[in-house]
Amino acid sequence: MSLKLYAIVGRPNVGKSTLFNRLTGEKNAIVDDMSGVTRDRNYGEVEWNNKRFRLIDTGGYVPASVELFETAIREQVEIAISESDAIIFLLDGVAGPIPVDQQMAQMLRVSGKKVIVVVNKIDSEKRDSLGNEFYELGLGDPFNISAINGRGTGELLDSITEKLDVYVEEPEGLQLKVALVGRPNVGKSSLTNAILGYDRSIVTDVPGTTRDSINSTLKYYGEEIILIDTAGLRKKSKIKENIEYYSTVRTLKAIADSTVSVVMLDATAGLENQDQKIIDEAVSRRKGLIIAVNKWDLVEKDSNTAKKFEEDIRRKLGNLDYIPIIFISALTKQRMYKVIDLAKEVHLERKKQIPTNELSDFISEITSITPPPASPTGREIKIKYSTQVGENYPVFLLFSNYPEHIPDSYRRYLEKSIRNKYGFMGVPFTMSFKQK
Repeated sequence: MSLKLYAIVGRPNVGKSTLFNRLTGEKNAIVDDMSGVTRDRNYGEVEWNNKRFRLIDTGGYVPASVELFETAIREQVEIAISESDAIIFLLDGVAGPIPVDQQMAQMLRVSGKKVIVVVNKIDSEKRDSLGNEFYELGLGDPFNISAINGRGTGELLDSITEKLDVYVEEPEGLQLKVALVGRPNVGKSSLTNAILGYDRSIVTDVPGTTRDSINSTLKYYGEEIILIDTAGLRKKSKIKENIEYYSTVRTLKAIADSTVSVVMLDATAGLENQDQKIIDEAVSRRKGLIIAVNKWDLVEKDSNTAKKFEEDIRRKLGNLDYIPIIFISALTKQRMYKVIDLAKEVHLERKKQIPTNELSDFISEITSITPPPASPTGREIKIKYSTQVGENYPVFLLFSNYPEHIPDSYRRYLEKSIRNKYGFMGVPFTMSFKQK
């Protein structure tokens, strides 16, 4: 099921990140009283009454210059209008409507997108009347909330999810869908063009040229494979300040639509924080994963260069050591088809099923060799039964007498043991411990 995307827009310091954290139930967005503190776009999912939607916090650094300030605000709203299904227009109830709010409201009025007016900082009934001032924006009834203490957010979520369908995870189907994701200018479009053999995507040296995800069908040895390039010609070429937002939104959608995500790195830069966020997103969605180090032709090499480079990446990845790493050059077409071959392998690994009897016997064997530590009360912990479930990706259910007392270190031991025995290269999986 494709989830609707809602974007929170508003001028700096109205509480966008606080509301994002409140609705997603996380604390990913940095919150500070200084305007413009949110430099990284944050995205997440919200679940309410068995319904889900995606949420984007469009906060970002806004220069102090009045001219640049207005430009940045305008760009934020334009991008939100373009990319999202609906807009949450967040306003400061204490400050009241100001000219910038009016300008943003005008853009939203003519957009044709659904707009939900939300007045923040209404933390008690005494302030409810302040929300009435925002009727003048002409965008409908405002919702009075306090993002910081949660007042009114339940009613807001009721309204957002009223017409959404109950979330049901749908089978992914058999077709391999490969998403090429990564930071701007790592060569996603160049690799797509090289693999397809023609210029399906426009390529330039300017970071962020890509705007739209482009799905292409690759016929590879008789098999049809969908390539999802988080790329495409950026139609609104004047939008420059917020290009990272395009990358964030498109990456989120591409990973969600894929079965295998190829995270492309720039060989001249290595694995950076934003790359790790992209990898974490793919892992959290349990998508197949490959790391492709592009621009390998630009690196001065000796016999140990690739080995040292891979060791550095794996050191930064920590427990995600099951992700295959490949060194490529979209420019020289070095190992470009190996990316597809590797994606096919990961796709097959993701579908792998271990018979229940075999899995249960294996878990019994390794737990007898290295048993879990005793519970805090000194009782012996046993894993009595194990089985694999899950339609779209591997899920292992392990039944124990004291599942809540199995430490993370032992869970990692079990995962590593399963991988050493059965593979699951490039495949994040779930281990769930249940009471038996």
